[in-house]
Amino acid sequence: MPAPESKEPKVDNKDEKMTDADTVQKPKSPEEIAALVLNDIKQNFGFLDKAAGNFEPRFSMRVLRGLGNLRRRLTPDILVSTVDAAYPSPSHKSAALILKYLGKEGSTMEIDESSSDSSTPVVLPEIDIYVLVLLQVYLLDQGDLVKLNSFNDEAITILRGYNRRTLDALAAKMWFYYAYGKELNKQVVELRPLLLAVLRTSTLRHDTETRAMLTTLLLRNYLHTQAISQAHQLVLKADFPEAAATSVVARYLYYVGRIKAIQLDYSAANESLIGAIRKAPQTSYAAGFLQAAHKLKVIIELLMGDIPERSWFREPMYEKALSPYMDLVKAVRIGEVPQFSDTIEKYGAVFKKDGTYMLILRLRQNVIKTGIRMMSLSYSKISLRDICIRLHLDSEESAEYIVAKAIRDGVIEATIDHEKGFMQSKEILDIYSTQEPNMAFHERIKFCISLHNESVKAMRYPMNQHRVELKNVEEAREREKELASEIQEGDMEDDDGDFDGL
Repeated sequence: MPAPESKEPKVDNKDEKMTDADTVQKPKSPEEIAALVLNDIKQNFGFLDKAAGNFEPRFSMRVLRGLGNLRRRLTPDILVSTVDAAYPSPSHKSAALILKYLGKEGSTMEIDESSSDSSTPVVLPEIDIYVLVLLQVYLLDQGDLVKLNSFNDEAITILRGYNRRTLDALAAKMWFYYAYGKELNKQVVELRPLLLAVLRTSTLRHDTETRAMLTTLLLRNYLHTQAISQAHQLVLKADFPEAAATSVVARYLYYVGRIKAIQLDYSAANESLIGAIRKAPQTSYAAGFLQAAHKLKVIIELLMGDIPERSWFREPMYEKALSPYMDLVKAVRIGEVPQFSDTIEKYGAVFKKDGTYMLILRLRQNVIKTGIRMMSLSYSKISLRDICIRLHLDSEESAEYIVAKAIRDGVIEATIDHEKGFMQSKEILDIYSTQEPNMAFHERIKFCISLHNESVKAMRYPMNQHRVELKNVEEAREREKELASEIQEGDMEDDDGDFDGL
């Protein structure tokens, strides 16, 4: 028997839906967004004031970390309001410069006319440079390279007039955008003497952040013009500061890896790229850098005779960018020379754009060695003519030379019968009876120790914190001394009368 239907009254959900609709936030108006952005900028002014007053660089680094999120919301009106909040008068040198490049020379600013010229507040240099950096990134995002180049020249003149260690992080950021603007305007060679001069000055001033940034910019400049020997000399003679920002260290290691790879030092290049990838931010903001580093690392591992991990090519951040390199790895892994040549012909434009084309051309010998190794494992005896046909070589003499070189390099265990013209493979030994496992274990231990040492060096502590801890330790020692003296003098024997009857 079916259950009777319940006749409960239906609940009207209109009120509930209206309530849910009311809770949905309405899109903010442009005026509200501008007010929020201006509030963030003023809050950064407070952080910069703390950084200058307490000599705490972490406040400046905090301001610069928020620059990426802030630059996407900048508008001319917001920058004019920022000038109004930062400078006491539109006649200030930096204020007039910013308003000129914004096309707002006739804009009015709130000025307290009752105050005399002698009591005019002085603009903090950190705030001054920060506002100039905001206009730098705004002009860069707008794509106005001519105006950016002209503004950079005047802004750098203002920056070089200061000499404050609390400006180091902001100065490094301004130099970065200055060099990038020159690179976009095809003025790479003209920029080099100025960067070298400022690097010398920053070294004498012990300006760690600017010195690290300029060293990185010079390496990029040399690599842009293929001046590899000069870049190598800079790496040898210029000590890179260990206390630099992590992102700058990552870029420096990447450029060092490129230099070492071009100079055939693949082991050192691989170590530098591993450090660059580990130190780079693992976020979508650094996707371009991580993709470039992984592309170069794939080529270096292939040149070293290793096969990269397949998991690299499956990650969403790298899957599309590393697709041509995946086909290249397949060709090298199986030792197919025709497939390798077809891959280079198909993706030649991509490899040239990535700057890895010349390194990839070196892989042909690796492909041939891999093919020989595969044949030595498959056949106990194979003629040199068959090797020549399979590897698409010019003659049997070329095949004999390549096989002999592979035997000398330890790629294969075989012998060559020159009279009969064939290669005889030797019996495969147990790999655990060789030194290879010991060497691999040694490399892992070496990597772990270096990772531990770098982690210890990267630790940062609040300045002057040790003084507070030292003061607390001294107070504790004073209390212990007082307690000991009281015990010796018998001041704590007042309660002994309670035990007279025992």
